[in-house]
Amino acid sequence: MKSILTRNMCDNRANLGLLITLIYLLCMAQVALAAPQVSGARIGVYPGKTRVVLDVSSAVSFRVFTLPEPSRVVLELPEVTWARDLRSPSNGGLVTGMRFGLFKPGLSRVVLDSAVPVRIVKAFTIHPTARGRPHRVVLDLARTTRNAFMQTYLKDVQRLRSSVKGRPLQRTVVPLTRSKRNKKIVIMIDPGHGGVDPGAISRSGAWEKHIVLAFSKELRRQLVATGKFDVRLTRHRDVFIRLRQRIAKARAVGANLFLSIHADSIHNRRVRGTSVYTLSKRASDKEAAALARKENKSDLIAGVDLKKQSSDVVNILIDLAQRETMNESAVFAQQLVSELAKVRKMLRNTHRFAGFAVLKAPDIPSVLIELGYLSNRTDEKLLLDPKQHRRMASSITRAIQRYFERQQALNRP
Repeated sequence: MKSILTRNMCDNRANLGLLITLIYLLCMAQVALAAPQVSGARIGVYPGKTRVVLDVSSAVSFRVFTLPEPSRVVLELPEVTWARDLRSPSNGGLVTGMRFGLFKPGLSRVVLDSAVPVRIVKAFTIHPTARGRPHRVVLDLARTTRNAFMQTYLKDVQRLRSSVKGRPLQRTVVPLTRSKRNKKIVIMIDPGHGGVDPGAISRSGAWEKHIVLAFSKELRRQLVATGKFDVRLTRHRDVFIRLRQRIAKARAVGANLFLSIHADSIHNRRVRGTSVYTLSKRASDKEAAALARKENKSDLIAGVDLKKQSSDVVNILIDLAQRETMNESAVFAQQLVSELAKVRKMLRNTHRFAGFAVLKAPDIPSVLIELGYLSNRTDEKLLLDPKQHRRMASSITRAIQRYFERQQALNRP
């Protein structure tokens, strides 16, 4: 009788746990359904103007403004979802590029590039006249002079400053902590790009931001499974993270190692293979220099106004790099190359150097791993294969274990 009662209690607990899980999933589904969805985007060219239209499932508020150097138009929306098959429309008129995604929790962005200064002629919404038709957000853009563009930009900056006038100045202070003795080693994994910054896009339409996030989660799983590491991610979902925030997150938790995960794209579609980069003021080759320039534009791509960066931020991004940390990064990179070469085709001159902003934490050994080339069909297929993710993650895990075993041996009295 006692065993029957015990079994019934366990069954009841299991049923209660299942019920709670189902309620949670239903709540999450309702939240997802409640968020407006952008289902379409298109660009139209007309005499004297370029029109950008977004189709949205429900009415939304929005804000639109311009940014200089290069000329950009930024459309801010509340957090929305994006149709799975939604792609950036073909460039047209004054618009030379378009990106969209989550800029930060609660706020989505669409960023429009332009080769010339533009002004926002109109920005309005159109409500559907028939059931089943979408709401539309419409922007009309026209060409303007650089002087007029800058005047509008400066007025926007002044208006923003006026809106926060009188509030206490808040500066972010990132405490530098270190893991205490007998605590687990802290690893920070940084899935590159995210949200409004998609990164590279393959010929079949696969986005770098999704691939590197999936791989980073697999790498975290394997590292945690060893029982030796406390593993953090700079982002857990498809959201934009500024370069300086990625560094700050690592320093705030006292990370012992920082790995930035990427997948490259290049005009030469025959090039394929994995490569590892560490920080250097002088690039090891032209390709490394070009890649660093592209990756360092991440904040600009997401519509961040770099003109308003404070001097302390600039110092973090540009000036801070200690020789000892750079040397340790190089040591780890060599072990990483050795392990990855056992399971993956490696790029020629596998360990490369360049001035990546995301590697400039002054006190954390850091590497940037380019998993492969999305511009190459073979690499793309491998980068989309979960089995290949597991193999590469196992190699990186072994390299990390070897690196810290070496550190422990050197630190023994």
